[in-house]
Amino acid sequence: MKLNRRLLVAAIAGLFSTAPQAQQAWPAKSVTLVVPFAAGGPTDVVARTLAASISKTLGQTVVVENKLGAGGTVAAGYVARAAPDGYTFFIHHNGMATSTALYRKLAYNPLTDFEFVSQAVDVPMTLLARKDFPANNFQELAAYVKTNPQKINLANAGLGAVSQLCGMLFERALDVKLTAVPFQGTAPAMNALLGGQVDILCDQTTQTIPQIKAGNVKFYGVTTKSRIKALPDAPTLHEQGLKDFEVVVWHGIYAPKGTPKPIIDRMNAAVRAALKDPDVGRRMADLGAEIVPDSKLSPEGLQTWLKSEIDKWGPIIRATGTFAD
Repeated sequence: MKLNRRLLVAAIAGLFSTAPQAQQAWPAKSVTLVVPFAAGGPTDVVARTLAASISKTLGQTVVVENKLGAGGTVAAGYVARAAPDGYTFFIHHNGMATSTALYRKLAYNPLTDFEFVSQAVDVPMTLLARKDFPANNFQELAAYVKTNPQKINLANAGLGAVSQLCGMLFERALDVKLTAVPFQGTAPAMNALLGGQVDILCDQTTQTIPQIKAGNVKFYGVTTKSRIKALPDAPTLHEQGLKDFEVVVWHGIYAPKGTPKPIIDRMNAAVRAALKDPDVGRRMADLGAEIVPDSKLSPEGLQTWLKSEIDKWGPIIRATGTFAD
């Protein structure tokens, strides 16, 4: 009887001693970071920059996998169904919040079907027009748009793109309806603006800063509440009269629901370390991206932010009647 008791105690002790070892063993192989957009695009560039630094911290390669389709919902659904073993993560921008309003049938719930890891960087947006557009500053732009809405088209990078959301908010702020011209991505939308085929585009600094500095477009302001480091002399739309106008491309990192908390915590620490990496900081600065404050780096911070973005964009999107099946 005493022998059996000793064996039982030893077995229990073994269970408790091996659990931390199993957690410490993660990751034992490469980790996949799923990106819902094409290679070379803004989100992909952010993901690959972070992945290179996270790999150094974890001691295993972080492989970026591009899984395209339906405004990011294909990739999100894939990750929601993935094994919660710590080897699949997901990075997405504002589309994680807007999908609930844009898509009538969504195969996942952004708030309940994922574990939250961290936010990472914000990328400001800029409001531009073709080089020969009549308005030379924001005040002239607002006046011209209000008196000539039927003459103006507004480009975007497709359904659910942040450029589309920015355009919606711009129309709402000025109480106008412009002709939307969707493209398959930001690059063709910008090419159309440079070629004079479209009038106005709201797009992120990762793509627009070179064109602004080269004088290839008319530039009316940035979409953040405060001025940005990449364009310190550029006024915000908020300070020029569009009160509380704010649109940024924010990026969050997620894992399948049920991924163990010790793994989430270690991945969170790896993301934080990446954001303090000088090479990452320089690369993000070159892109016009800004690393988020510490208050947004916790899993709880990302969850709270996602909920607030769902609440913000849902009514705006539904009011336009813009849906995808």
